[in-house]
Amino acid sequence: MDAEHFSGPPPLLVGVVPGQHPEVLKTAVGLAQKLSAPLLCAFVDEASYLVEWDPARSAHRLSLHPDKDDDDIRSVTTELKSVITSAIQDGGPAWTLRTLAGDPARALGRLASEVNAPMIIVGTPERGFGHRITELLNGSVAAWLTHHQSRPVLVVPFRMAAHQDRAE
Repeated sequence: MDAEHFSGPPPLLVGVVPGQHPEVLKTAVGLAQKLSAPLLCAFVDEASYLVEWDPARSAHRLSLHPDKDDDDIRSVTTELKSVITSAIQDGGPAWTLRTLAGDPARALGRLASEVNAPMIIVGTPERGFGHRITELLNGSVAAWLTHHQSRPVLVVPFRMAAHQDRAE
């Protein structure tokens, strides 16, 4: 189902990435069910950049790695669709998956504006040195969204509560 064909209330927007902690989708699905709203799941391909923004269709993008094939993106979206399908059981909210290009925070912000999403749901970065370097270089998607959006942003924590987090 495409976002433009949702009937009823506008969809909640949830940012999804491969290997994401399942709590993000679980939280988004539960909230969507309570609000009787559909879910618009969005994956942002950071290895591409936006060359044209057409709200009526998907974004037109060019790869930063031209030798990489679109099969890579298809593989990621197939994996994400499988994860989303297993997270949304029968009777769950209607949903769709969009693939966007460019900076994740800005791409999610544009899409939220396009579909008039009442809320954006994102996860916190995972632990590990690689994730810390990425966040240092690219900035936090959640932080950018909370400072530059006029709509609510729900940040689903990856980490355990501070009193439970003894492994680090």
